[in-house]
Amino acid sequence: MNKKSKILNLFSAVCLLALNIAPALSAEFNYNNIISDAEINNYSSMTQSEVQNFLDSKGGYLANYVCEDKEGNARAASEIIYTLSQETKLNPQFMLALLQKEQSLITDISPTERQLAAAVGYGCPDGGGCNPRWNSFFKQINSSYLQFRSYLDESHLYPNRYQLGKTYVIPRDNTPVKTVDVVTMENKATAALYTYTPHVYYGNYNFWKLYNDYFESGSHDYLENYQKYPDGSLLRKKGEGGIYLIQNGEKRPFLTKSAFMSRYSLNRVLDVKSDDLEEYEDGNPIKFSNYSLLRSPKGTIYLLVNDIKRGIVSMDVFKKIGFNPEEVIDVEDAELSEFSEGKPITENDVYPTGALLQNRKTGGVFFVIDNTKYPIWSKKIMEANYANKKVIPVSEEELDGYPTGKPLKFRDGELIVSAVSPTVYIISNGFKRPIASGEAFESLGYKWEDIIQVSERVLEIHPIGESVDFIESEDEIELAME
Repeated sequence: MNKKSKILNLFSAVCLLALNIAPALSAEFNYNNIISDAEINNYSSMTQSEVQNFLDSKGGYLANYVCEDKEGNARAASEIIYTLSQETKLNPQFMLALLQKEQSLITDISPTERQLAAAVGYGCPDGGGCNPRWNSFFKQINSSYLQFRSYLDESHLYPNRYQLGKTYVIPRDNTPVKTVDVVTMENKATAALYTYTPHVYYGNYNFWKLYNDYFESGSHDYLENYQKYPDGSLLRKKGEGGIYLIQNGEKRPFLTKSAFMSRYSLNRVLDVKSDDLEEYEDGNPIKFSNYSLLRSPKGTIYLLVNDIKRGIVSMDVFKKIGFNPEEVIDVEDAELSEFSEGKPITENDVYPTGALLQNRKTGGVFFVIDNTKYPIWSKKIMEANYANKKVIPVSEEELDGYPTGKPLKFRDGELIVSAVSPTVYIISNGFKRPIASGEAFESLGYKWEDIIQVSERVLEIHPIGESVDFIESEDEIELAME
């Protein structure tokens, strides 16, 4: 039996993981499923301007509130809420509801210093005072986002807290007669919310109601903002040569062959209809090859690494690393502004473009960049992400000199499946998004031979995302929303 037949047979079974990310919002409160994993992870639900508009519309103090971040820079509340949501890949709508649930900061026009210092109740356990270590608006938002990210991705670190799939008896403390609720944690988001606030009513019910009231269309956002092809997809109009990268819901054209080939291979490209591409707004073109050297009008030379520009601190560092002056491209500030700013490259950056280093003693391989080593748990990840990079054997002592980051994920656009589950996933923005059925898989143009089988351990590196289905027309989208 070939790979296609095996996986199609598996697809005929119920895709439990796909069902697990169905939206949680409904007409009635379901304390077993407060918010879906897809929703809490939907970090692109709002732009910063939309967060600001939301705060303005509620008329509360936060609409005009400015405070210091960890670097001492003055930043608007909307910027803090949005920027940290992007860093942690969590939904800013979730944080807005949490702010109202904990301290009424969305609507309160004159909150106390204590309310702002304990904005989302982080470090404020039941029956005790708040830990002054986290007494600032920025620390509250930052710590809460990071805590929820850890609850979702690293639940094994909290064995005594609420866990996915388990059932618990939770007492109601705020009722005249002692009552309990028997709650089964149907998804990771729900388990995380109970770990953060271990109460059904006057706790998670309040969060659900606020989230539902504020974002009542949230249960269908994934349809209203429907994307047939997820972020990370490479699309080409049938019969034409131009290739586009789908990113942040936009299509970004590659202007040169070298710009494309320095990042991807042609076997990843899907041929689609003209109508499919027209569904996406035009994004910034991809003009330069990965690892290009770009010089600003002021003379600063940047190394471009995966759409991040890293300034080289001096010509001595430029020469020491071994860059070629003839490869430097002069560009305008407007062209540079399209890229995010990364860490400057100093004389301590031995591998500015990244390197695969193998421990001579153990055989373990790490990807080293920004003076941090990221463990690679599977040879398949290494082959998929860095097919053209050579593995460099080094001593254990050299590797010990680098701090260790989180395990490396598959790059966006890869198709993966585990040996014990029927669900095939597409990697998008670091999330594994289950493909709803074999029919959807083939209709979207994916190839069975491109699926990579991985271990459960590798699969779990990638948090679960929203399912991917094939919806052909606007009529079908409207029907799905009814």
